Amino acid sequence: MKEIFEDTATAFSLKTDSELERAYFLFKMIANEPLVKMGTLMTNFALKAHLPVESLIRATVFDHFCGGVSEEDCLPVVDRLFEKKVCSVLDYSVEGKQEEDPFDNATNIILKILDFVKEKNAIPFAVFKPTGFGRFALYQKIGDKLPLTESEEAEWQRVVTRFDKVCKKAYDLDVSLLIDGEESWMQDAADELVEEMMAKYNKKKAIVFNTLQTYRWDRLSYLKELQKRALKGGFKIGMKIVRGAYLEKENDRAKEKGYPTPICASKEATDINFDSTIAYMVGHLDVISIFSGTHNEDSCIKLMQLMEQNNIAINDERIWFGQLYGMSDHISFNLADKGYNIAKYLPFGPVKDVMPYLIRRAEENTSVAGQTTRELALLKQERKRRKM
Repeated sequence: MKEIFEDTATAFSLKTDSELERAYFLFKMIANEPLVKMGTLMTNFALKAHLPVESLIRATVFDHFCGGVSEEDCLPVVDRLFEKKVCSVLDYSVEGKQEEDPFDNATNIILKILDFVKEKNAIPFAVFKPTGFGRFALYQKIGDKLPLTESEEAEWQRVVTRFDKVCKKAYDLDVSLLIDGEESWMQDAADELVEEMMAKYNKKKAIVFNTLQTYRWDRLSYLKELQKRALKGGFKIGMKIVRGAYLEKENDRAKEKGYPTPICASKEATDINFDSTIAYMVGHLDVISIFSGTHNEDSCIKLMQLMEQNNIAINDERIWFGQLYGMSDHISFNLADKGYNIAKYLPFGPVKDVMPYLIRRAEENTSVAGQTTRELALLKQERKRRKM
């Protein structure tokens, strides 16, 4: 099966020669860790100093990893992807706000995206981050079981209302909703709230999806306990499964606070945890629907093999593969070409507000050397093919 990912003509069929060159240039830069650190510092300084750099950012890293500055701006990209049977997940990637107005604004944007989803088969999911709807510190306080002040109680009810409003609309429109995972020290409160939404809106099928970050060693046991509650409560589980995005922060905080790290001891242990969790989920499709968010070819192959072994149709609506826009096109486009359900996370938002997301993407690619090396090798192979 591995040879499926070697077809660069299919993988990069949407890229013009200039877009292919830009991608090659960007990944060459990302492969250089000192350059990424320097570029991050310079970009943050330029934006804070209101220097005219947004057009440069937009033409390079932003347009490679993002769909646009608004949902309407994303539509040409959405349509181009769908021509190749690759769906999109519009991801409003503004994060880290503390005030109430941005939370209400984010809620309204997700509600608007749900209308887009209903009207376009090319967008089968909407998505949001828990901290898009409420303060990080509030989730943390609730997860720590600390008493809330009267004003915090009212604030939390507004968070619950935002969740419920969006989940109800997703249910009413019969479209699916992915809720991203975040740092472990706020995740318990988010998990409890998402489970409430599942119990309310997932009676017949998975509408609301939570996220499992399998670099945490406790997530499979959490899923098994959730499954017991789902069977008892008569609801379905929707679960996006990923490896995780906050490894260094998790380990640093555990060391600083003096508690055991929630992160697996090694990359190998994380890989085993991811694949074991996927296998468990495939064995319980009567209750669990899967959105496998991974750029790992071996994990994709193992899921494909599990589907074949269990006589599961390649387009079964309970199993989706997902990758980030601008990355792993050799996985996304080749799987879509074979008929699997594929969706690209398509981030969008004002350039300045999306910079934390873009910086994280660059840092993650730098830290996972194999990923960047693989991207570069495939881009180089396609450049050579086109010149023949």
